[in-house]
Amino acid sequence: MTSLDPRAPLVLDTRELGRRPGSQRDVVITVPAPAELGIEVLRVPEGSPVQLDLRLEAVMEGVLVTGTATAALEGECARCLEPIDDEVDVTLQELFVYADQHDKAVEHDDHDLDDETSRLEDDLLDLEPLLRDAVVLALPFTPLCEDDCPGLCAECGARLADDPDHSHEEPIDPRWAGLTALTQDQSTTTD
Repeated sequence: MTSLDPRAPLVLDTRELGRRPGSQRDVVITVPAPAELGIEVLRVPEGSPVQLDLRLEAVMEGVLVTGTATAALEGECARCLEPIDDEVDVTLQELFVYADQHDKAVEHDDHDLDDETSRLEDDLLDLEPLLRDAVVLALPFTPLCEDDCPGLCAECGARLADDPDHSHEEPIDPRWAGLTALTQDQSTTTD
């Protein structure tokens, strides 16, 4: 019995490969993006189209999946908080091990296969963890709207790219603030 739903968009059926090493199948599909695909400030919107161009190839241990995934990104610049609309194109490659191969490895205490090994369940494979890992690792840690984005003014929050000559009066050193008050008093009495 499998925990995978064969109707799920990112679950693929490999039965037609027949466990014959060397047999292969190309798959080109567009699927809706799963929830929370990305990082906090840059993500693939849930339900947006993800284009998958894959090759499924039967090998001795299981099914080797190679290909690419392309999806639209939405987010905000880490410096100025402006919206970012971009695209991510990632390479996918993963070996999905047959369940009986995994069971043999466990019996023989083979450390080559661990809990992180992707497995086929009743000849079904789930691409979601592979897609999630590839997309998250491909995203920049601090996304920017432009490579040289100057960010926001630390004092007032103005976007510096919109006003390159933006400036504030030099702050008064607190040690001299008392003298500034005296000079202002003198200027009002002389006027």
